[in-house]
Amino acid sequence: MSRPILSTHVLDTSTGRPAAGLFVELYKKKEELWSLWHSTMTNSDGRIQFPFSNESMSEGTYKLMFKVGDYYKGNDKETFYPYVEIVFKTKVGEHYHVPLLLSPYGYSTYRGS
Repeated sequence: MSRPILSTHVLDTSTGRPAAGLFVELYKKKEELWSLWHSTMTNSDGRIQFPFSNESMSEGTYKLMFKVGDYYKGNDKETFYPYVEIVFKTKVGEHYHVPLLLSPYGYSTYRGS
């Protein structure tokens, strides 16, 4: 299997486990508006490999919206963040891995490999 163009991995640092079943939406910016492009959930390992090729995922600005409030509500926990948005830019022919380290009262991200 070839490496995906876009992937994410979410770890819930409050439990030390993957954030399984976290709903995620991918948006693409067109002119000054965001357009929903894809929506899915993290798997049992907290991962998503988006089904895009170099031809379908063009250069541009994208946004991942993680539905954190719903995830923690489903786990009977409160959270300060109803959602987390990560905005990033792409170039043709590159791989993008966008990890999210998550807790009810904080989060961090970086460009992974």
